[in-house]
Amino acid sequence: MNRIEKSKETYTQLFGDGVPAAYATDPDFQDILSRFIFGEVFYQGSLDNKQRELITLVVLTTNQTLPQLKAHVHAALNVGLTPVEIKEAIYQCAPYIGFPKTLNAVTEVNEVFKARNIALPLESQKQVEEDNRFEKGLAVQIEIFGDVIATMRESTPSNQKHIQDYLSAFCFGDFYTRGGLDLQTRELLTLCIIGSLGGAEGQVKAHVQGNKNMGNDKETMITAITHCLPYMGFPRTLNALACINEMIPEN
Repeated sequence: MNRIEKSKETYTQLFGDGVPAAYATDPDFQDILSRFIFGEVFYQGSLDNKQRELITLVVLTTNQTLPQLKAHVHAALNVGLTPVEIKEAIYQCAPYIGFPKTLNAVTEVNEVFKARNIALPLESQKQVEEDNRFEKGLAVQIEIFGDVIATMRESTPSNQKHIQDYLSAFCFGDFYTRGGLDLQTRELLTLCIIGSLGGAEGQVKAHVQGNKNMGNDKETMITAITHCLPYMGFPRTLNALACINEMIPEN
């Protein structure tokens, strides 16, 4: 198939048989968009459509492109993602983009779920309690990043130690420990979230190493960041790729 045929096939898998509204007003632009995203990018690398839609959801959430997010929640359900997987991907954004933007996305997701008769709230995926969220979060943090966590905590000034505690208990305890998505998937999504933020290259590099430790190889990371390209643009894509290349040089 050529990219025009591929784009039509992928679009139908994601959104059904409808025609994008932009064809009525901006057909040239819609052709460029559809053929690039659905005829090229979706075919680069070995991620499946479920993984691609999870990535799309977190990048759209990070960028707060909410109308497109709503459309892709429908697409995510259409390709077989569960409501829990979709919600967990959105929740995973919170430590990196903050609660207000995450809540904006949650509202959009809930509207789609209600329209498709998905009962809310979903089954809880919580796996920590108040008395162990720090310890369990720290354990996950060490599992992902290794001995560097102990060094980082030891070198933190006393007046900033609370930030490290929040990182362990909140980011990793409250979110990474949750059910619905495995650690390898959460770490790949986090790379895409931070890459799409822009200006967080130090954290991108750390999560490149985290992804490597979790079993996501360089080609998987390149494919994931490539998939982000149509939604976040070339500057942030190239910056993220530079981080991957710095941490895992080409042979």
